[in-house]
Amino acid sequence: MNPEYAAYCQADRRFYDAPHRSPGPGGAADEERSFYAPLRGAVPDGWTRSRRGDWLAYSPDGLRLPPQGWKIHVSAALDNASSVLERVVAHCLEHRLAFKCVPNTGLLALRNAKYADRAGSGKFITVYPPSDEAFPEVCTALMGLLEGEHGPYILSDLRCGNGPVHTRYGAFAARFCSGPDGRPVPAVADPQGRLVPDDRGPSFRVPSWVTPPGFLMPHLEARAAVGLADLPYTVEKALHFSNGGGVYLGRDTRTGEQVVLKEARPYAGLAADGADAVARLERERAALEQLAGLDCVPAVRDVFEVGDHHFLVLQYIPGTTLNTVFARRFPLARQHPSPELLAEHAAWAAELYGQVERAVEAVHGRGIVISDLHMSNVMVDEENARIVLLDFEAASPAAERRRQIVANPAFVAPPDRRGADIDRYALACLRLALYLPLTTLFGIDRTKAAGLARDIARVFPVTEETLRPAVAEILRDTGEPVRQDASASAPSPAPASLLAPVPVPDPGDWPRSRDALVRAITASRTPEREDRCFPGDIAQFATATGGQSFAYGAAGVLYALHETGAPPCEEAEDWLLRHAKDPASGSPLGFYDGLTGIAWTLHRIGRTAEAADLLRIILDQPLEGLAPGLHNGYAGIGLALDDLARTASATDAPALSAAAGRCTALAVRALVDGPPSPRTGLLHGASGIALLLVRRYATTGDAALLDLAATALRRDLERCRAGDDGELLVVEGKRLMPYLGSGSAGIAAVIDAYLAHRPDPALEAAGRALLPAALSAFYVQPGLLRGSAGLLMHLAATPLCDEADRRRAIARHTDLLGSHALAYGDGLAFPGEQLMRLSMDLATGTAGALLALGAALGGSTGLPFLPAAPAAHPGRTSGPTDRPRQGS
Repeated sequence: MNPEYAAYCQADRRFYDAPHRSPGPGGAADEERSFYAPLRGAVPDGWTRSRRGDWLAYSPDGLRLPPQGWKIHVSAALDNASSVLERVVAHCLEHRLAFKCVPNTGLLALRNAKYADRAGSGKFITVYPPSDEAFPEVCTALMGLLEGEHGPYILSDLRCGNGPVHTRYGAFAARFCSGPDGRPVPAVADPQGRLVPDDRGPSFRVPSWVTPPGFLMPHLEARAAVGLADLPYTVEKALHFSNGGGVYLGRDTRTGEQVVLKEARPYAGLAADGADAVARLERERAALEQLAGLDCVPAVRDVFEVGDHHFLVLQYIPGTTLNTVFARRFPLARQHPSPELLAEHAAWAAELYGQVERAVEAVHGRGIVISDLHMSNVMVDEENARIVLLDFEAASPAAERRRQIVANPAFVAPPDRRGADIDRYALACLRLALYLPLTTLFGIDRTKAAGLARDIARVFPVTEETLRPAVAEILRDTGEPVRQDASASAPSPAPASLLAPVPVPDPGDWPRSRDALVRAITASRTPEREDRCFPGDIAQFATATGGQSFAYGAAGVLYALHETGAPPCEEAEDWLLRHAKDPASGSPLGFYDGLTGIAWTLHRIGRTAEAADLLRIILDQPLEGLAPGLHNGYAGIGLALDDLARTASATDAPALSAAAGRCTALAVRALVDGPPSPRTGLLHGASGIALLLVRRYATTGDAALLDLAATALRRDLERCRAGDDGELLVVEGKRLMPYLGSGSAGIAAVIDAYLAHRPDPALEAAGRALLPAALSAFYVQPGLLRGSAGLLMHLAATPLCDEADRRRAIARHTDLLGSHALAYGDGLAFPGEQLMRLSMDLATGTAGALLALGAALGGSTGLPFLPAAPAAHPGRTSGPTDRPRQGS
């Protein structure tokens, strides 16, 4: 789970959206009335106010701030935020200090929530001193103004005094450079003027060339003095972090017993009821003491405080969390799970579920509701056949029938559930998730439970009858019609043949599925908005071009519609053109994230004059300093410019070709002389550079480019390792990745492009070894770049796949897409990354599925610059929707 996505689920129950768009009591138009009192009404004379995402910024007219320096952050709790803000705003207005703030209680609660970004947590007000020389005076004045006020500690900063004033050295202006993983990150300039990452992690760091002013020394010394040195516990390693604090494996130095230490930070890690981490830690202590003696919960050993941080010491429970055990043994991760393996898993799931159910009943028997039951909160001791329930921070007395205040997205209960019903809902989700882990979809549409049960019964030796109680619990109070079991002697309170699904076309029924996908995409458009036209991933809100971009915005959606023969969406085209005419300052240049992909798409859909205008802007930008990869760097820009130069006029072609050559040279320099990229695969790894080199070879005939392409491919292959079935997979942290964007399939696709020009037995063998990773029976996400849609696209195109395997895999992947599909707008749509909301974009959502299905079933092209499926592919249809294919 990526906790960042939860904040983007507040504004809309169907789509990810910016947190600040969450409607107030009077809807979106009521937003200003939700502001804290000092922010309402007219802006003071001589000041400019602007909205920047979640922030409201105030700047005195005529003030020119330095690009970087010591910035001041003020935190506050929900109960004193208005008072703190009133004093800071008055001070800043009087002294003409630029500042920004989180403008209302809802956004402040999200910023301090349990799974909020730890680096940004607590930041309520940011004040920008006009110079480093003025910084001590400004900081000291704010410390005096807010002396004794409370607020969460800002982990990225140094706390100054005993109030909520914090500071760090960092960027004032919006400047960016490539981070360690190749993504653009905020930047500061070093003494040589080079842009380097502005480290905004959850710990206080000062750039090596910056000396903290003397008045900060007492505060630095106070920070260094806090530790566990005087306590009888040692910390051996961190197990988990959230915005509320850490969980650590430790040892009692008096007894030698291994223990778990749970940390709680005051005013941070807020739950839905406003309880901070300290309050929830106290709830856990009280619940576990009431449950003392049960074998299915850990025992309390101790409580203590260090500084403002509270700690609960718990019995260490040996074993592995259920989500990890499940991932390790899940049979559908294999290519051809045997009936015996499926039966073994079904027996294990039934036994495991029974243990968890009995443990929950025992907890309920003591009058306690867990309220946050999910796979990561169940410890499995396989050696002793025992399970233990973890994490009682949300626990409450059953008699109080409280609502849920924290939850895992795959187990979050409907808002009408209270008390023990919350745990019963989680148990129902667990029963299904132990076979197919797609219960996160219920947050969008609970009626998916019926179809999920049918899918389970088709795959595993489990009957729908067995799963009926779980489905009935999930669907309870939905108001949906159900069919009764004809064999029942009396009406049953549970749906017998389960809920009839909303009738949506089978994704494999092309072109009916195409038309349904197009209807959903068209129904979702919001051309009245400035930030996006089609809803997509949360990355839409990360950059100035996010809502326009090829990966996450309108450009990618329009490309998918165009390539699959859908009718033009002129309203969306006009929206994209309007934004492309005057790109915002700081717009990235990349293909997937920025202006180059937008220009290429405009040209592709026939808006050539407007594309040419945008290209002139791009060609005027300096290219140095970008990442080398396909997503946002030289490879993607070079590929687009090379492609456009092939069909450009005699006037424009030389400039485009020269710029493509320049991108190629810079990418080669990064490949040969630069540090190895920490990332692997098509979008951010060396394979994207290899694709550029292969295409440039096709343009120039320079064989040295193919030599370099082989070098780049081998660099990515060195970072792969064999999975359980011997298939090659990309290693990404602790995970093995098969996907198109950052996994095995992307490398394999570029190998196919390379082999079309030069035989290479070693690379061909590697391509065949990568292939099985795309043939597994199940993938959690449907997306194009990190899900089954991208694997479907690759399988349709690769010449290295046996034809029988190809047919079976295409059928399996289209069926799997059907398991993810949801009804929307009289059509068919798909969930995006994390499965918590629908997405219409190319990278993560419905447009990507449309493009993949079109490539596999409809004869259309796939992603730009990659090899397309053969025109005469057996089992494929052709017709008037076919379009010219990209060259390899």
